[in-house]
Amino acid sequence: MVQAARIDTPLRIVSLIPSATEIVTALGWGDALVGRSHECDYPASVETLPVCTLPRFNPKGSSREIHDRVTELLHSALSVYDIKTEVLKALQPTHIITQAQCEVCAVSLEDVERAVANLTGTHPKVISLQPKVLADVWDDLRHVAIAIDPDRGKLRAQQVINQLQQRLQRCSQQIQTRMPQQTVACIEWTDPLMMAGNWVPELVTLAGGHPLFAKVGQPSAWLNWSDLVAADPDLLIVMACGYDLAQARQAVAQLEQHPQWEKPWSQLQAVQTCRIYLTDGNQYFNRPGPRLVDSLEILAEILHPDDCQYGYAMKAWKLY
Repeated sequence: MVQAARIDTPLRIVSLIPSATEIVTALGWGDALVGRSHECDYPASVETLPVCTLPRFNPKGSSREIHDRVTELLHSALSVYDIKTEVLKALQPTHIITQAQCEVCAVSLEDVERAVANLTGTHPKVISLQPKVLADVWDDLRHVAIAIDPDRGKLRAQQVINQLQQRLQRCSQQIQTRMPQQTVACIEWTDPLMMAGNWVPELVTLAGGHPLFAKVGQPSAWLNWSDLVAADPDLLIVMACGYDLAQARQAVAQLEQHPQWEKPWSQLQAVQTCRIYLTDGNQYFNRPGPRLVDSLEILAEILHPDDCQYGYAMKAWKLY
């Protein structure tokens, strides 16, 4: 962990998205965090911070039930999340970090700007992130660092980026690229079916796999069940948005029983070869921050078990 820079103005940072919380911490300003979103839980120390957001829907239930609740809110032109304006007022932040990428994943930039306009006695700087690929994550590190410390932030960010890129390089060197590419379907939601996009296809490619359906830098997309059956991938990797390992297992158990299968689940190649993998999507693949490097290492373990062992098995991923 890099040491925090000395700033003349006392910092009071509120992060409204988990990846931003991890970015701030990686840059060495974790002690300056004074507020978080209801989903920010890493590092564990942030869980003691005041919570500034909450969902407008019940986040418990099956994949289909959660999807239907969120869809109903969006169709009603309502925000999926609320911002606790009174909490923000009490915290008096100097910086608020949010996102402008997905209105389902976290509070929107528009909601944050509206909340900031109602604050009194403070004029926080709003930092908005919108990463789509790994290079955008490096840019976000620089963007956040410079916004916090215009004089020394860029250098501080580059130190962190260099460390992360060195890990990427070491991982790449361990992968035997001469091996035949395995086709990989990364599932971000199970009912309805959604394939993980944005940075995930890039990670799969870096890990030596061939990602199906999604393209690098393109949003996650819904997929027909028949298309998944027709592609019959070598591996199915479940990285459901917001789900840990236990929740991912439940989602796949429901997926097995889905009535839209055109042939029995048991006939899928990945099922017959026991190559269905559960991951903690919430902690890793869903968060476009420093731990995307961990996500690459997880994929390397899954795709190349004889060459890559980083200690994630049974903790961040496991066989279904």
